[in-house]
Parts: sequence; structure tokens; C-alpha cells
Amino acid sequence: MAPAEPRRENSGPVGPPLLDLTIDNITPNTVRINSQSDDARLTYLLSRLVTHLHDFARETRLSTDEWMTGLEFLIACGKICSDVRNEFILLSDTLGLSLLLDNINHPKPAGATEGSVLGPFHTHDAPLLENGASMTSDPAGEPMLAICTVKDTAGNPIQGIKIDIWETDSSGHYDVQHSDRNEPSERCVMMSDAEGKFWFKGLKPVSYPIPHDGPVGKLLERLGRHPWRPAHVHFMFEKEGWDKLIT
Repeated sequence: MAPAEPRRENSGPVGPPLLDLTIDNITPNTVRINSQSDDARLTYLLSRLVTHLHDFARETRLSTDEWMTGLEFLIACGKICSDVRNEFILLSDTLGLSLLLDNINHPKPAGATEGSVLGPFHTHDAPLLENGASMTSDPAGEPMLAICTVKDTAGNPIQGIKIDIWETDSSGHYDVQHSDRNEPSERCVMMSDAEGKFWFKGLKPVSYPIPHDGPVGKLLERLGRHPWRPAHVHFMFEKEGWDKLIT
């Protein structure tokens, strides 16, 4: 009889051999161990994330206490999130990342309307309304009639554009910020007509603060930034064959 093979505890897939880790070689080792996926894009993204994250830690001489503060901040962001509030979108907006990504993914030619961030308060339950209809149920705000035209960069009207529209009520709150919300208000979806036009009744926009009762609001305070946004209405334009515009 042949001698039995030694029993191997916790046997499983064998990864690439690792070196004794140091400040200088931990980054390529981490990239190496994370580069075993068949998803080339995932491997690339994670390798660049690890590289920049490690470089940040080395450049700033990041302390353990500072890193733990960062982790606790992210945990707090997760805890305050809900179906109608996404603190991570708010964080992305305040760091300028949302707008950067929009500019990377939706570059605008000369003469085109510049893009803006989606923001954390867009929903998918806005009603489809006919031109001239009212999208508000708030009697306290100053009435507004908005008459708009969608055109291409050559000035030609565009028919059949789906326009998603949303704004706050007169108190500076979106409908989803009210606990007693039963149906959408201050938001709607419309389609541009043969002349590229659409028009609706809403409220004259008011300035308002972003939600600053959570970790992102506390971060803004620590940074010496105020939470206020200028009065505005959100528009999102979509049509097959055209680049989506959020502004």
C-alpha cells in the first residue's frame, strides 16, 4: 500500500504567491491578488482604485484614527439612506464627482446646454401630463407658467422628446421629503410637440438647503461650506438616438 497523502486543511483555489509585504510593495501585491477575475473592466477599475487609494494614504501619511473616522462617516451615510434619500448621491455631488462623471460620459459640443447633476430627489413615479397641465398641488407658492422649446445645436426644434421635470414646493422641500406623501407633486413627465415645445404650470422656484441633518451636512459644516442651493427647476431630456441631458 502506498502511504496516504498528508491531509490539507481548508484546501481551495490557490492564488498567486505573495511577497513579504512592505509599504512599497503592498500596492502591487494587492493589485495582483485582485486580478484573477475574468472581468477585465472590473480588474482594471479595482487596480486603479487600489493604486490611487494607497498613494493617497502614503502621500498624506494617513493615520489609523483618520481612516477610522472616514469609515465611520461612510457607515453613517449608509444608515441614513432610505428609498427616498440617498446620502451617497449627496456625497458624490458635494465632492464634484457627479458633475465630473456627467462631463466625461456626456461631453457637450459647442452651443449645447451644459449638463448638471441628477441630484438625490429624482423619482420614477412622476405622472405623464399634457401640455398646459399643472404639476403642483401646493397652494402656497407663487404660480409659474413655464413655456419651453427643445432645439438641436443648429436651432431646429425636436419633436417627441421625453422631458422629466421636478422642483421643490414653496417650503423648499421635494415631495419625497414629506412623511405624509401619498402621490407625486411638483414633478411630471411631458413630451415635446411638433414644434419642440412643451409648457406647464408649476411654482416659481425657491432657494433651499440640501438635507444637512446627516453626515454630509456635518461634513459641509466642518469644511466651512453652506448647504444652500439657488432656486432652480430640474429637467431631464431623453430620446432614442440623442444624448441624454440633465440640466
